[in-house]
Amino acid sequence: MIEKFIGLTVQIIYNDRNRNVSIRTIQVRAVRDGRVKAYCHTANAPRIFNIDNIIDVELVKQHA
Repeated sequence: MIEKFIGLTVQIIYNDRNRNVSIRTIQVRAVRDGRVKAYCHTANAPRIFNIDNIIDVELVKQHA
């Protein structure tokens, strides 16, 4: 259901390929073929995340 966050900034809990858990703030750009293409604010770079490794997603509240 991460598709509903396209264009929005979310915080994810992610389990990477080395089984390390991290918390990332990302702007979701596209969702396709089981992957999320995003700009990762935590890494300050574009990243691709495997949907199966996303543990939780929470919308980041935008300040006015």
